[in-house]
Amino acid sequence: MRLLVYEFLSGGGCAKQVFQTDVLCEGYAMLRALIEDFKTLGHSVTTLVDSRIMKFKPPLQADRIISVSSRDDLCKLLRKTSQNVDAVYIIAPESNGVLWKLVGDVEEFGGYTINCRHEVIESSSNKLNVYEELRRLGIAVPETVHVNVQEDANRVKSLARELGFPLVFKPIVGVGSEGLSIVRNEEQVGMAVQKVRDASSKEFFLIQKFVKGLPASVSLISNGEDVLPLTLNAQLVKLASPNLSSSYEGGIVPFNHPKVEETFKAAQATVKRFKVRGYVGVDMVLTSSGPVVIEVNPRLTTSYVGLRKVLNFNPAGAILNSVLKCELPKNVKTLGCTFFFKVRTKPPKFEVLKRIYGLEDVFSPPFPLAAEESCALVVSLSNVLESARLKAYEVKGKLVETLCGKSGRNG
Repeated sequence: MRLLVYEFLSGGGCAKQVFQTDVLCEGYAMLRALIEDFKTLGHSVTTLVDSRIMKFKPPLQADRIISVSSRDDLCKLLRKTSQNVDAVYIIAPESNGVLWKLVGDVEEFGGYTINCRHEVIESSSNKLNVYEELRRLGIAVPETVHVNVQEDANRVKSLARELGFPLVFKPIVGVGSEGLSIVRNEEQVGMAVQKVRDASSKEFFLIQKFVKGLPASVSLISNGEDVLPLTLNAQLVKLASPNLSSSYEGGIVPFNHPKVEETFKAAQATVKRFKVRGYVGVDMVLTSSGPVVIEVNPRLTTSYVGLRKVLNFNPAGAILNSVLKCELPKNVKTLGCTFFFKVRTKPPKFEVLKRIYGLEDVFSPPFPLAAEESCALVVSLSNVLESARLKAYEVKGKLVETLCGKSGRNG
């Protein structure tokens, strides 16, 4: 098949804007992983890449890479390319309707998308909708209230007091840790509301009771009716107060936990309710009393970069089969464990960056696209977690040495 794999952040969605490099490394890693997996299956792959990244000759295996210089350029290229391939897969954030709009645009252009249908993306991306629907199903969710962004400050503080601190303030539709804060007292409420306003154009935001436990996710494949859990994944998350940045830092795939079956059942029921198809991630917190569902990600998630290394089949093929043939994988097994995390660095010079390309487990290199900081994503595989973790930190050491010029001849 001829496929277009498009990732928003690295593909011109931020053309002429400043890159948020710690988020870019996730987007690029997902793009690279999906392209490699489709190529392994023998498909022809086209992708679009921001012209600022193109000048660094990124290590992508696509058959055709098209440079994007502006948002107008992007719209024209997406339309033209969608009409000249057999199918399109979009990787994009849900925030401000980006994923929903891009998938809708491809459908309007006459392209065939192997994402969820855009109306399903809209319903499952809305965190308030997810909370209300799952509560009706009896699935554990955080205690939640929705608040108008223009609500009186004293009223917001009153609602916060009623729920009881600590609390999580977040946009109704968002991705990652965008606009997210943990609020521990009334003094932090005003800053948290402003942070949400800056991150989202929506009229409402959510205040949720903080759930104490282990941040996790479940990766699943669905044909829109039947749902198959693939792995439980640990998430390395930094949840910060309103004056600091919360962030997703990495993960572990698979994550061994005594309540894995209970967690799978909750994730399956969640995905069935929203009829999400293809690959989907369900974020959760694992508590002593069981899993609590936080949100649904109706798209490829960063956990895919670890998942693909441990499954006994090619997950890109499973995505295609779930959408095109309504078939799900059989006899799912995991072989080994992956550990992945972000490494923040100073922006490297191009000659150093080329040497970093040679470090196998630096899956997303630290492109020098911001003045002060770049960000890489290291992904390691081993037979057990501790070995994978050790290997990942060894790779981090090699990356730092290369950046310092100490291992240039070996890189």
